[in-house]
Amino acid sequence: MNIKKHIPNLITLINLFCGCVALVFVSKANSFQDSFYFLMAFYMVCLGIFFDFFDGFFARLFKVSSPLGLQLDSLADMVTSGVVPGYVMYSMFTRSGHQLGNQEIIPFLGFIITLGACYRLANFNIDTRQTDSFIGLPTPANALFILSLPLVVEFSDSLLMLEILTNEWVLLLITLCSAYIMNAEIPLFSLKIKKFSLKENALQIVFLTISVLLVVLLQYIAIPLIIVFYVLLSIINNLFLKK
Repeated sequence: MNIKKHIPNLITLINLFCGCVALVFVSKANSFQDSFYFLMAFYMVCLGIFFDFFDGFFARLFKVSSPLGLQLDSLADMVTSGVVPGYVMYSMFTRSGHQLGNQEIIPFLGFIITLGACYRLANFNIDTRQTDSFIGLPTPANALFILSLPLVVEFSDSLLMLEILTNEWVLLLITLCSAYIMNAEIPLFSLKIKKFSLKENALQIVFLTISVLLVVLLQYIAIPLIIVFYVLLSIINNLFLKK
């Protein structure tokens, strides 16, 4: 029995396990003040994304890539980076200012994020253009953005930020934009370092440097800003490449 060929799939299943645990933590959060549960859900998703990166790394290292591994990877991501952020947005809707009316139905709009993630993951499996870069925001990046929002509400001292992120119209806009940006035909630059050339890696170096500074200065509040910065920097880069 070749144990090496099962290692990447085992790592993928650990990613799935992290997503399941994150769901449990989100379910235990009764209000934004339950920051421990949202924080633990965030950490579990981060851990899942970490394993999501390394399953592909070990598959290439051991030269054991397989169709089964590809399907497992998408199914695990569907939970960790699809169901979990949808559930977090559902949870945020239930804690909102109820501007949209029927609170028996409105919170379920949060799962539009899950639908968008599902479509992106299925499309990613058959899209041969996304080998070295991305088209549309990857589901893990989108998940980090969504899971950081309740942390921003809890750890930000700004009352304006609290009002914005507890407004149902804002949450609905974020939900729709989230589902759209994952599937938009927008090329996003890869974070992979190309050789050891400052010129070829200038974009990645600028992004990573500013991201680190934002995290140091703003901590959890930096996460959604970094994701937005990544998308905007990619769009600006695309415009310059066309010239």
